[in-house]
Amino acid sequence: MLSNGAASSMEVDGATPAPNSEPSSLPVKPNFEPLTAHEISGGVVQFRRVSVPPHRYTPLKKAWLDIYNPIYNEMKIDIRMNLKSRKVELKTKPETPDISNLQKCADFVQAFMLGFNIPDAIALLRLDELYIESFEIKDVKTLRGEHLSRAIGRLSGKGGKTKFAIENATRTRIVIADTKIHILGSFASIKVARDSLCSLILGSPAGKVYSKLRAVAARLAERF
Repeated sequence: MLSNGAASSMEVDGATPAPNSEPSSLPVKPNFEPLTAHEISGGVVQFRRVSVPPHRYTPLKKAWLDIYNPIYNEMKIDIRMNLKSRKVELKTKPETPDISNLQKCADFVQAFMLGFNIPDAIALLRLDELYIESFEIKDVKTLRGEHLSRAIGRLSGKGGKTKFAIENATRTRIVIADTKIHILGSFASIKVARDSLCSLILGSPAGKVYSKLRAVAARLAERF
């Protein structure tokens, strides 16, 4: 006759599955479709408004289709001109593929308002890591009268030669609007261009700035 301990051990042995038995089938892994930009924002329409300065009103009318087509057709963002408030209004719609498109379009329109050409400004829609930095001559050095005029002349150079040289060496675009300077480019390129422009404002001759720019541009080319 078997003892109680032997019976319990037999029960445990009977409960263990055989090594050749198949494991129980797992539930099918769910496959969820990615959320659209409209669903991510909770179905809320997002807006951006860009003010139009008086001196950019006429250029905006002439170049409206060049601005409208890439924003509406490629980025899937609604755009209109509010004539009462004189602002360009942008908003998302259900077909917008990415929520960041709204900010890219706002930056593109803002770049045009600052004076950049459309072929240059449209890079803000196509490329990431592009920025616009603005500063004034008085932020670098307080100049008045003829001294200010000469500083602006040094920045541009004869026929824009100095400005074009800085743009080509640093792969940026520069707009000099009276005493305000706007630079469009990557973070590192903007820093190099800004340092060159600040040197010119402080009175450095163009030749010295060119030689320093050539060395820095060569280092940037090696890095990238």
